[in-house]
Amino acid sequence: MLLNRRKVRIETERLTLRPPVHSDFRDWAELRGSSADFLIPWEPAWSADHLTRKSFTNRVYWAQRSISGGTAVPLFLTRRSDNALMGAITLDNIRRGPAQSGTLGYWVAKQFTRQGYMRESIEAVVHHAFAQMDLSRIEAACLPENTPSRGVLEKSGFKYEGVAQSYLQINGRWRTHVLYAALRNDRRGRTMAGQA
Repeated sequence: MLLNRRKVRIETERLTLRPPVHSDFRDWAELRGSSADFLIPWEPAWSADHLTRKSFTNRVYWAQRSISGGTAVPLFLTRRSDNALMGAITLDNIRRGPAQSGTLGYWVAKQFTRQGYMRESIEAVVHHAFAQMDLSRIEAACLPENTPSRGVLEKSGFKYEGVAQSYLQINGRWRTHVLYAALRNDRRGRTMAGQA
């Protein structure tokens, strides 16, 4: 199935997942700023200009290029009932050919946690990746002590695969992560390995 790389919009029961636009800046900066203490322990170190308009403008242009080029699908989570911006989810590092896979990253502001929004988003993006983009493996990683993130991945159908030593720099330090993956059903077939 051919994917229109210019327009990505995913509707769920309560949410609209869509690429960031320039007019999101104020809401995004407020949301990130007010949730900084909650988010910083789990994320790569924020640059000094992280919450500036210039930085956000670069983010919007990166999102447009990534979607157009098929390398990533960065989406904002907005609640349909009031159009509130709640967080973001990105399918990144999209690999074609024999891999047909991508890596999932996400964040949600503190006031929107524990309400099922991220699970709804993850399941929708994975379905989109499998059904519309013809990917067959979605990977995700989180810090071992990030129990809420591990829980939402497991509830969303991701399976624990192991540990990656010094996997990413988080909050300024190389950190070991636990790895998860979701596989499309047809990827679970037998391989030719070991057959005579």
